[in-house]
Amino acid sequence: MNQDWPRILDLLAQHVQLSFAALGLALVIALPLGIASARSRTVAGVTLGFASLIQTIPALALLALFFPLLLALSAVFGDAISPLGFLPSLLALTLYALLPILRNAVTGLRSVEPAMVEAADGVGMTALQKLWLVEAPLASPTIMAGVRTAAVWTIGAATLSTTVGQPSLGDLIFAGLQTQNWSLVLAGCLAAAGLAISVDLLLGLIESGIRWRKHLRIWLAGIALALGLGAALWPAPQADRPVVTIGAKRFSEQYVLARLIGRRLEAAGYAVRYREGLGSAVVFRALASDEVQVYVDYAGTIWTNEMQRQDPGPRAQMIAEIARWAKAQHGVRLVGPLGFENTYAFAVRPDDARRLRLRSLDDVVRVAPQFVFGTDVEFLERPEWQMVQAAYPLRFKGRRAFEPTFMYRALSLGEADIISAFSSDGRIAANGFVVLDDPKGAIPSYDAILMVSRSAARDARLVEALKPLVGAIPVEKMREANYRVDRDDNKQSPADSAAWLDGALAAPAQGKTR
Repeated sequence: MNQDWPRILDLLAQHVQLSFAALGLALVIALPLGIASARSRTVAGVTLGFASLIQTIPALALLALFFPLLLALSAVFGDAISPLGFLPSLLALTLYALLPILRNAVTGLRSVEPAMVEAADGVGMTALQKLWLVEAPLASPTIMAGVRTAAVWTIGAATLSTTVGQPSLGDLIFAGLQTQNWSLVLAGCLAAAGLAISVDLLLGLIESGIRWRKHLRIWLAGIALALGLGAALWPAPQADRPVVTIGAKRFSEQYVLARLIGRRLEAAGYAVRYREGLGSAVVFRALASDEVQVYVDYAGTIWTNEMQRQDPGPRAQMIAEIARWAKAQHGVRLVGPLGFENTYAFAVRPDDARRLRLRSLDDVVRVAPQFVFGTDVEFLERPEWQMVQAAYPLRFKGRRAFEPTFMYRALSLGEADIISAFSSDGRIAANGFVVLDDPKGAIPSYDAILMVSRSAARDARLVEALKPLVGAIPVEKMREANYRVDRDDNKQSPADSAAWLDGALAAPAQGKTR
C-alpha cells in the first residue's frame, strides 16, 4: 500500500474538487428554487416533482445517461464539451444533490411563524429585507440539515464517476473489486467515508452555530472547509517530463497491461498517470478525444462495438481494417497486436463436460434449458451475443450477470453452469474449466491491440518506446500475469504482476507464440 499513497492523495483531491463543485452548483440552483417554491405551491409541485424524479434514477444510470447527451452536444460544439470525465460527473451529482436542499429549504421557509412575518411587515421591511433578516435566519437550521444530507450523498455517489472517466476514490474501489485486492477496496471506502463524515461534522458545526448564534463555530468550520478545498485545489508539483495518460477497462488483464505500458514509458522518460475502470465505449471515446493517450483494446470489441461490423473475417484482415478505420475516423493509430488473443470463451465445469459430453457450443444447445448462463455485465448487450444466438439456438434456463472477476467463482460454486469467460484468463486452467469449441466461428477474433491517440501518434519517441511490445506477449505469459493478480493465495498487485511480465518478456529464453 505504501506505494499507493501518492495515488490515494491525488484521487482524494480530485474527489473533493468534484464533490464540492457539485454541492456548490446544487446550492446555487436549489436555494432560489426553494424560495420560489416556498411562496408558490404550483412552483413547489414542479420543482419538488422534478427533483424527486431525478432521485428515483440510480446514480450510476444518471451518470451513464449524460454520456450520449454530451456526446451529441460535443459533435455540435466540438471539444469544448466533453462527454467524459468532470462535466458529466458534475452534472449528474448536482442533480442528485438537489432534492434534500430544495425540500428542506421549502420546509424551513414555510415553517417560519406567520406572526414573525407580520411583525416584519409591520415595521416596513421590504420583501428582500424580510427574507434576509427574518425568514432565512429562522429557516437556516432546517436548510443546513438538507445541505448536510446532500453533502454526504454527493461524496458517496462521486465514487461512481470512475465509470465515466473522472478520477475519484472510486478508482480504488473498482480496481480492488476486479482484482480482489480488498485492502484497495477498503482504502477507497474508508477515504470516502472519512471525507463524508468530516464534511458532515463541519457542516453540523455551522448548523449549530447558526441555530445558537455562535459565530465562532461558523467561522472555524467555514475556515476548515475552505482549507480542505484549498488543499485539494493546490496544484500538484509539475512533472519535469511529458505526461502520458494510460487508460484501462475494468478487469485484471487491463490493469496489468496498463502498468506494463507505464513501465515502458517511464523507462523512456515519460511521466504516466492512469485512468482505470472505464467501460469499452468510454475508453475508446477517451482515446479518440485525446483524454487518454494509450490503451489496449481487442479487435473484436472495436469491430463490433465501434465499427458496427458483424461479419468476422481473418484476424490479420480485421486488424488491418481496424487500423484504417481508426485513423480515418478518429485519428487514432493502431501500433500493433500484442501477440495474444483474449476472446470470449464459453466454459463449463469439467465434471459437467464429461457427464454431458460437452465439447462445443453445438453440444450446449441440447442442455441449455437446464443451464444457468453466467456472463459479465456487458456481454448480453453486445453484438457478439447476438452473433452467437444467430449461430446456435441457445435457450438457457436463466441468465445471471456478474462482474468479470466473480464469473469464475460463480461457475465453481454452481451459481452458473456455463460462463462467457475470457480466453487469456488464468483462472480457466487453474480451475480446470473446459472451454467449448465454436465450430461455426460466431465469435470474432479478439487480438489485443495497442492503440494511441492522435497526439501520441505524432510523438515518435513514445511510439518507438511501445513498439517492442508488438507481437511480444505470448498468451501463456499473459495468463500467468493475470493469474498472479486473480488467484486467492499469494496475490500480486497489477503493478507487481506487470513487473514480472516485463521481466519474463525480457528473458531471452522465453519464446513467442506469434
